Amino acid sequence: MTLTATVPTTHGSRYLQQLCKHWSHKFDVDFDAEKGEIGFPMGPIRMEAQAEALVVTLEPNPDTDVDRFKQVVADHLDRFAFREAPLSFDWR
Repeated sequence: MTLTATVPTTHGSRYLQQLCKHWSHKFDVDFDAEKGEIGFPMGPIRMEAQAEALVVTLEPNPDTDVDRFKQVVADHLDRFAFREAPLSFDWR
């Protein structure tokens, strides 16, 4: 299963980098200004910064509480986007 949310924001690159740096102390992380991947325990998180959006893709492990996984990612991104929060996540 793969879940993707296109989050409207013009600050996607900033939030992507902040989240990757935040979790780089605990998990395997690879990122640059446009793309990032986090080896999260619930499953990989991939992000892509676009001009008007941040695309967030989750690949939950089979035993993962998917709603909790989505909430953890959204809550962390909202902390970095406090001026815009809450961000809009349209998970599909």
